[in-house]
Amino acid sequence: MVERRPMSDFLTHAGLMLSVLLIAFPVWVAFVAATHDAARMTQVPLPLWPGDHLWQNLKVVLIDGYTGSSGGVPMWLTLTNSLVMALAIAIGKIVISLLAAYAVVYFRFPLRMLFFWLIFVTLMLPVEVRILPTYEVVANLGMLNSYAGLSIPLIASATATFMFRQVFLTIPEEMLESARMDGAGPLRFFWDILLPLSRTNIAALFVILFTYGWNQYLWPLLITTEPHMTTIVMSIKQMLAAAEQSPQWNLIMMTSLLAMLPPLLVVVVMQRLFVKGLTETDK
Repeated sequence: MVERRPMSDFLTHAGLMLSVLLIAFPVWVAFVAATHDAARMTQVPLPLWPGDHLWQNLKVVLIDGYTGSSGGVPMWLTLTNSLVMALAIAIGKIVISLLAAYAVVYFRFPLRMLFFWLIFVTLMLPVEVRILPTYEVVANLGMLNSYAGLSIPLIASATATFMFRQVFLTIPEEMLESARMDGAGPLRFFWDILLPLSRTNIAALFVILFTYGWNQYLWPLLITTEPHMTTIVMSIKQMLAAAEQSPQWNLIMMTSLLAMLPPLLVVVVMQRLFVKGLTETDK
């Protein structure tokens, strides 16, 4: 029997509500700022309740763009660039990591573990460490200002390979033997058994990797020089620099809200699978 402690429950809920308020307050301030005009956002005190310029600001940001930063590139284009980059990085990392882990766990070939540890050692070489040689390779291949240049150099993932290897090691050997007795080949075993069993882990990794790709700033900043290849994170940074001369905080806050929506939508839609993928251990 669980003993009820009203005071403990009250303190727990009060702490949770306070935490939610602390986290939600900056988002509320950004939303309020996105609903006023530029002149109101330069006056003191700043408004704490929504205004009536929400749809007007949304139209200006999405279609016309913020003229003070990147030559008036519409935000729907920067959102598309970020979405393509994030999806390519997330899906590419998952596919390559699944195949690499499958080869390491279920195939016997010379130097198998050496190759695995060589992949694992790349964890010590983040993008920032190898950014100059990577940039030279991308430039020599003619991939500057392209979606391939934005995503391919960030696709390899030692972390995801290690995670899928650990997942595959938990699958009983008897399942592999049963598949062999039923006449299933390597591809059939991978597609019909391993992938369904790894569904929650794939979902959890997709959420993490999509957010990682969406928030990239340094790499897109290096390899894109054309305004039409600008990502949403780069646009916000350019807006902040331009705001020192002609502040338009209503448009900047509207862009920030738009930048939060895709990762938030991915987390909400995949919430159940995401939690299962991070917590379950048995297959």
